[in-house]
Amino acid sequence: MSNNRPVVTRIAPSPTGMMHIGTVRTALFNYLFAKQHGGTYFVRIEDTDKERYESAWVDAIWNDFAWLGLQPDKRYVQSEHVERHRELLHTLVESGKAYVSKETAKDGSGREVEVVRLKNPGQTITFQDLVHGEITFDTTELGDFVLARSIDDPLYHFAVVADDADAGVTHVIRGEDHISNTPRQILIQEALGFPRPVYAHLPLILAPDRSKLSKRKHGASVENYKGQGYLPEAILNYLALLGWNPGDDREFFMLSDLLQTFSLEKVQKSPAVFDEKKLAWFNKAYLTRLPHEAQLNETETHLPESIKTLPQYSKERLTRVLPQLIERIEKWGDITELAEKDEVGYYFKAPEYQPSGLSFKNETPLNDIREHLTTVLDALGQIPEEQFGAETVKASIWDYATEVGRGAVLWPLRYALSGKERSPDPFTLCEVLGKAETLARVQSALSLIEQGRND
Repeated sequence: MSNNRPVVTRIAPSPTGMMHIGTVRTALFNYLFAKQHGGTYFVRIEDTDKERYESAWVDAIWNDFAWLGLQPDKRYVQSEHVERHRELLHTLVESGKAYVSKETAKDGSGREVEVVRLKNPGQTITFQDLVHGEITFDTTELGDFVLARSIDDPLYHFAVVADDADAGVTHVIRGEDHISNTPRQILIQEALGFPRPVYAHLPLILAPDRSKLSKRKHGASVENYKGQGYLPEAILNYLALLGWNPGDDREFFMLSDLLQTFSLEKVQKSPAVFDEKKLAWFNKAYLTRLPHEAQLNETETHLPESIKTLPQYSKERLTRVLPQLIERIEKWGDITELAEKDEVGYYFKAPEYQPSGLSFKNETPLNDIREHLTTVLDALGQIPEEQFGAETVKASIWDYATEVGRGAVLWPLRYALSGKERSPDPFTLCEVLGKAETLARVQSALSLIEQGRND
């Protein structure tokens, strides 16, 4: 039996476009199963679709698996096995288990072609699926199905069977949309005298509307999520839980954890729904756990040049800004979006605004604002520079703000520092900007008020 041989699993993507996120889930389960059993996991590029094939997609497949940390033990390319396919087709025809059939081409040209058809014995086939249990097919209705367009041009089912057998594949772990392919492939295996692998058909991954998850409609490609700044660890963690349950309440699994916990026996039969909000939730958790230096470098990488060329930009300032940015994002691409929405620039450049913006709810007269900011400026100026932080700033002005009205004091301070109606609290802004820049921006607000009074 195939399951008594050393375990060999495979994933077989086609280089006809970006890799689907569902392919990653299938690759992950193949990888985990093989590694758990001390076996071999390999990737076979199925490049027989010459019309849609592009070499760039081959490179993308290898890059995606490397980025995800699912490096195969071996690599294969299907087109390299054409001679072997031809040899096996000849063997079937010569043994009488297949035959060459002269037929009219289906392209409407009226030309005659010679296809190779399997001589179907019309038997009932039963196989034990590790996810779905016992499955039975009556293969009579399949008829003598086509194995190859010609003796030199095998179709998918034949090439897959030949390649799996030659590579010693013991377990075929794939999506349940391939269940209907299984009886044809078993008939080919039996005709060639190849051992039958163990099958495990995984539940489909659906979009939130329960339609088929699509790269075009739903952006369900590795490239898309990588481009948005998702972490590979978060992607693998989330995908592992689509159709598999550890049997307890745990949600966070690094790849090493999955190697200890995963089992095909706990894969569910029902389809799983892909929820990008849940993926973002996972990503946020992984992102916040990264070392400080990694967070800083990724943040700087995703900041537009328009931010990094601002007059007050420095890595030191960015280090102080970092906690505020990390708190607001779920993926690295959010950094870029915040910058493009002008929600980052004020950290690195003194804001420009109209004096009216300093008024809390447009109710505080400018004379009162001037008095409040003057008092704040004096209080902040007395804090030693080495002690200038959020807590000391708050302690120095809180009683005064409480006495005359917190909104009347804290709103103009925050607005003077950021020029925004929404920003972190003024104490945090003071700590991020540092004493000198904080005092300069408050003084600038006072000058703006004075200028407005004189105009």
